[in-house]
Amino acid sequence: MNRCVPWYPALLLLVSCASPPKQTHVPDLPVPEHWAAPAPNEPFVEGRCWESLGGPTLTALIREALEHNRDLRQAAARVDAAVAQARIAGASLPPQLTLNGDATRRQQVFVGLPIPGRENTPLSSRSTSYGVSLNVSWELDLWGRIRAGQTAALAELQAAEAMYRAAQQSLAAQTARAWLALVAAQQQCELARANRDSLARTADRIAARYREGTRTALEDRMARQNLASAEAMLAAREGERDAALRQLEILLGRYPAGTFTNTGSLPPITPDVPAGLPSELLQRRPDLVVAERQLAAQLARVREARAALWPRISLTAAGGRISNELQDLLDSRFDVWSLAGNIAQPILQGGRLRANVRLAEARAREALENYASVMLRAFAEVETALVAEQHLRQRQAALEESLQQARAALRLAETRYQTGLVDYLTLLESQRALYLAESDLIEVQRQRWANRIDLYLALGGGFEPDPPGSTANVMTRP
Repeated sequence: MNRCVPWYPALLLLVSCASPPKQTHVPDLPVPEHWAAPAPNEPFVEGRCWESLGGPTLTALIREALEHNRDLRQAAARVDAAVAQARIAGASLPPQLTLNGDATRRQQVFVGLPIPGRENTPLSSRSTSYGVSLNVSWELDLWGRIRAGQTAALAELQAAEAMYRAAQQSLAAQTARAWLALVAAQQQCELARANRDSLARTADRIAARYREGTRTALEDRMARQNLASAEAMLAAREGERDAALRQLEILLGRYPAGTFTNTGSLPPITPDVPAGLPSELLQRRPDLVVAERQLAAQLARVREARAALWPRISLTAAGGRISNELQDLLDSRFDVWSLAGNIAQPILQGGRLRANVRLAEARAREALENYASVMLRAFAEVETALVAEQHLRQRQAALEESLQQARAALRLAETRYQTGLVDYLTLLESQRALYLAESDLIEVQRQRWANRIDLYLALGGGFEPDPPGSTANVMTRP
């Protein structure tokens, strides 16, 4: 469920002259000029990294997840609630108009006024009246209490929208990682199946030669044991594949029936990701935007609580007509009106108002520390992913060399085993080393792509939704 919501301009018009609070800063947390971990110096270019990762297949899966995932729909509902809350907060700023209409029929009994001839019947009268009035009330926001509450609500709306963007990016990243896990699990299954088949052929040859008397019973037992271990490994790999398959189906909003089919393979890793500058992260990462907007909202709540200590000044006015005849409501001779002013200064509230100020100040300090904590975690995630990128690259290069040597060693072991120069244990160890090298290489390739996804996510990009107007863009609001 991907959507683009141009709410802010329209919302600002609805709430008069109010505007969201300006960006706040954390003065006690220095931002470095460059990353400590090695990274390309080129500026970070935002884009959709899954297009180079999985091509059209992964793109279609991410679009499906954004459209049908239940957790993302919850985040969208929270944005809708924040929009409504912002409109509610700004509703008290302009004058309030109320149109009233009423009709009254009344009977009155005059006790103690007897009528000759009707002593047992009291005197009574009936009357009907009609009225219409327009009432106006307006609180003069001289101290900015209402505007502060409205500003806080707008900041909370921006935080909710940033949360939605963060949920979109997180869901896209989770889908990409789940797809990677499924592809890697499928490749591990194919490798385990090939290893099982190879060991089965070896076991058959050794069993035939054992019956001929050219191989020992120990070699025959060892071959059978290795084949059984390979069968167990294949079953484990298939279990991992099925678990990855169902996890991906859940992210897609499908029933986890395990019916999804995938025939892809892990693509080659792309060049290094330019990390840009640490200061740019503050504007790009949605979770940092959320923390900063929450801090701005709490600072506005402090101003709102302080303004509540001052008098409230309000004006009320009413105008209309009242008559015993309905048609007289159109006659100006039956006009009635009233005009009043009111000022209310809190004097004795049991400490409630000042406690509200202290509560708002405490929550603002909490939001400030949360902003600093989120910022530190964001920097740590980028630094960790950059360092992991370097280590995983070195590990993959070493495993590729290990795989080449394992293949060459297996060829030599097979040749020498056929001529009787080495025993079966040497051949078995060569087969096991080749399988482990191939399996480890698949795993490190998956880890490099998973770390690349983490790096894109840590940098606040790489998982942007489709632009407005695209076929993948689905609005949830009417």
